[in-house]
Amino acid sequence: MHPAATRSSQKTIDQFAKYVIPNYRRYPVCLVHGEGSYVWDAEGKKYLDLFPGWGCNILGHSPPKVVKAIQRQVEHLIHIPNTWFTEAQGDFAESIVTRSFGKVFFANSGTEANEGAIKLARLHFANPSGGTQKFRVISFENGFHGRTFGSVTATAQPKYHEGLGPLLPGFRYAPYNDLDAVKALADDETCAVLLEPVQGEGGVNIATEEFLKGLRQLCDERNMLLIFDEVQTGMGRTGHWFGYQHHGVQPDIMTLAKGLAAGVACGAFVCQDHIAPSLRPGMHASTFGGNPLAMAAGIATMQTIEEEGLLAHCREMSNRFHQHFTELKGTLPIIHEVRSRGMMIGVELNIPATPAVAKCMERGVLINATHDTVVRLLPALNISPAQVDEGCKVITEVLKQMAEEASTSRSPE
Repeated sequence: MHPAATRSSQKTIDQFAKYVIPNYRRYPVCLVHGEGSYVWDAEGKKYLDLFPGWGCNILGHSPPKVVKAIQRQVEHLIHIPNTWFTEAQGDFAESIVTRSFGKVFFANSGTEANEGAIKLARLHFANPSGGTQKFRVISFENGFHGRTFGSVTATAQPKYHEGLGPLLPGFRYAPYNDLDAVKALADDETCAVLLEPVQGEGGVNIATEEFLKGLRQLCDERNMLLIFDEVQTGMGRTGHWFGYQHHGVQPDIMTLAKGLAAGVACGAFVCQDHIAPSLRPGMHASTFGGNPLAMAAGIATMQTIEEEGLLAHCREMSNRFHQHFTELKGTLPIIHEVRSRGMMIGVELNIPATPAVAKCMERGVLINATHDTVVRLLPALNISPAQVDEGCKVITEVLKQMAEEASTSRSPE
């Protein structure tokens, strides 16, 4: 039993079965402690976590500087309404803006940030009578923007729409990286184009520079706002502070969450200065958004990334992962393609990827599978070279085993 545990994993699983709505497919493990890129379960088993907090734990588990910042803050203010000023919210907003642009609104999550961005886009084109002159939003196939109603409607994946109809009107969907398709969908009622610079849940699909620059030009020509959903690509995840900085294509609105406060619930959207006044008092709010604890954690997260040189380290470790899996692709026919940008790594297989998750977990490595065939990793920015090699070794063993099993199942009797 791990010292942090008070009961076995099975007893917690039984408790959930009795009291918690079973809407998540949970792994049969109760995690009780984490340090950096490792976590431990109630029985004391240690795991290398290559998907910490679904990407939220951008500095790994319980990063010391963030923990200390929260401890300091909790002794003074835990929560106050946004009808008051706090030093922490001002400091964190300044930290974000000086590394990007514009002005910041704080929320609690990525889906809230996207809801706010969609509302802001419509409000920006509202006419004096209160209606909207432009209300349509173009988003992209295989994108993911969250679970609230506007965000799930913007998510152009039918599996997330099942049973929810009718969806919010005004959304149109285009193929990713297809500028001509966007041009065909855009009209005088279109207020915004919404996309992820790298589609995470969609399978680590990377937007081309030509596509992003074309969208920027199109939005300028048609008087539409360009919104980048950087919930996953923000805060250094791709090796730059924000994903848009890879190609110098600055959006009008950028949404953030996940790694924003290193695992503490925090979301935000950033907009150009001239757009900010469109969000008038009373039109949008967030009770817990910008609370002092999340702000203190966010400031400490940015300071840690900068002081420890983690943007450059992220790019170096990304190359290490990419090189390993590219070399493996040359020897393992089940690997179709390797895609990566910073600490977003996708290994697309030509067989189902889901079994790899359980097989890696048995060997003490936590990963994710998405879009049926993609092994996905979102490691912490401060993962060490030895931990990269440790994870690659286990994943390689598992993929080789799966290749042998696939080959056997296809062999004639």
